Amino acid sequence: MITLTNRQARQFILLKQGLLGEHKFTGKQGVLDFVRQAGCVQFDPVDVCGRSADIMLNSRVKDYTKEMLDELLYKDRLLIDYFDKNLSIFTVEDFPVFLFKRTSGGYAEAYDSRGGDAVKRIIPLIRQLIEERGHISAAEVDIDEAIEWHWGTMSSLPRAALESMYFRGELIIHHKTGTNKSYALMEDYIPEDILNAGLPFDTEEERLAWHIKRRIGAVGLLWNRASDAWLGLNIKSTERAAAFRKLLEDGIIFKVAVEGLKDPLYIREDDRAVLETVLSEKEFLTRCELIAPLDSVIWDRKLIKALFGFEYTWEIYTPAVKRKYGAYVLPVLHGDKFIGRVEAVCERKTKNLIVKNIWYEDDVKQTKKLQNTVNTCLKRFMKFNGCKTLSFIK
Repeated sequence: MITLTNRQARQFILLKQGLLGEHKFTGKQGVLDFVRQAGCVQFDPVDVCGRSADIMLNSRVKDYTKEMLDELLYKDRLLIDYFDKNLSIFTVEDFPVFLFKRTSGGYAEAYDSRGGDAVKRIIPLIRQLIEERGHISAAEVDIDEAIEWHWGTMSSLPRAALESMYFRGELIIHHKTGTNKSYALMEDYIPEDILNAGLPFDTEEERLAWHIKRRIGAVGLLWNRASDAWLGLNIKSTERAAAFRKLLEDGIIFKVAVEGLKDPLYIREDDRAVLETVLSEKEFLTRCELIAPLDSVIWDRKLIKALFGFEYTWEIYTPAVKRKYGAYVLPVLHGDKFIGRVEAVCERKTKNLIVKNIWYEDDVKQTKKLQNTVNTCLKRFMKFNGCKTLSFIK
């Protein structure tokens, strides 16, 4: 079994992710290539200084713009937003794998029980309106009725019905205006061979193994332990262990040891060339990037603590009085180390990116060179957000 130093393990993850060395992803094609490599990009609609998915792509794809993702999703239809690791973005060709979420036992069953007869009652009307208009939003359905929906909160009945049909895979998001979604019929936009392909596995064990391999590839290195990296799979520890065994036996993944870690880590055989590049002790270009709150590189927070000595919590749902840093704080990656975190807010009206605070890690020496590097990174982030100015709150 190969034994890696702590630094080699860090470099492997970052090189695999496209966060270390020269950019390996460029432009719109680079966005598609990265999403295909990652399997899925976790999505969240909150936009303080860019949505999490956009921030993630900006850190890896040279010359990235937010329009690229929207075009791939809603014009080219090469990507789709649906549920994988919670709400995610992935390639359309992977959609048949998620048939299990769209049928009995998945979202259809869960949301039938929540929406009840009220949702079922207006679904024919929803379909009729979409067939007439091409796409609709909840606001365009003239029904003034509310029902209990997610987590006991109230929702308009049209919104609940549209979401229920979307979760089942009957509808697709046609486009978004801010956080407002307009829906269309799935069959009008997804090729028939993909939509009707059926689940591409003979057994549940094969499906789980496919997902485990996919999540390992999304991070680069993972261990067989409980982790947020497995969110959305609804997998038991015994099932996860069985999937790891199958992948090992089939030669799809292999095991490595890392100095200082008790548990072994696993790499996809497809990524062996990346590991060999790291083991060659090549020097990599040092980049400075801001990391998104839901970035796959930090899906497993305990692994990041073990390898990078960096602890991160997304405090957006933490009560303000209990926050250590801020509601929307981004880790700062420099080379193969996390050197701190930044809280930035995009002021849309004035097109000003406001840096409210920068916290450096205790062991980071704040040289003039490092500060200039971080400032250059923030200026790129300013342009990514369509801002004209960058200001710091002292």
